[in-house]
Amino acid sequence: MQISVPLIDGFLADEYGKYAPADLMVANHPVKSFPIHITDAPAGTKSFALVFIDFDSTPVCGFTWIHWLAANIPATLTAIPADASRQLKAQFVQGKNSNAGRLVNGDPQIASGYVGPQPPDKAHDYTLTVYALDTVLPLENGYWLNDFLHAAEGHVLAKAKATIPSRA
Repeated sequence: MQISVPLIDGFLADEYGKYAPADLMVANHPVKSFPIHITDAPAGTKSFALVFIDFDSTPVCGFTWIHWLAANIPATLTAIPADASRQLKAQFVQGKNSNAGRLVNGDPQIASGYVGPQPPDKAHDYTLTVYALDTVLPLENGYWLNDFLHAAEGHVLAKAKATIPSRA
């Protein structure tokens, strides 16, 4: 299985991150998710899930930042369009991002679904992992990353990773 995300000059397009226009920001955070193209999913794939995280955030805030969790994406949706987090939210479930954590005190408007990169110190490399699953997982909107990892155990047919740089 392979995944791809369009980049501009080697970086995620501004509309999906720190330099998004005001109409694509909620509580000063970018909320328009980027498109993802999935190819060569294994036979028997019933759903996809994705995890979008920032390991480069650890020196800045002390932990890996979760930007987007989504699961039970229909196996037929191999071209996930831009803004799927908001426009297609009825077609899959989305988990809590790091804004939902008690230590962050994030705005509830942006505690679940996609919140884009906003690297404060330098360009960060974000990791997108897409999972092909042999089932639809027993998850509901607002699940945590660990809920996904436990539910997906034994159901992962394939996974693909992409590094997505975003400019500071």
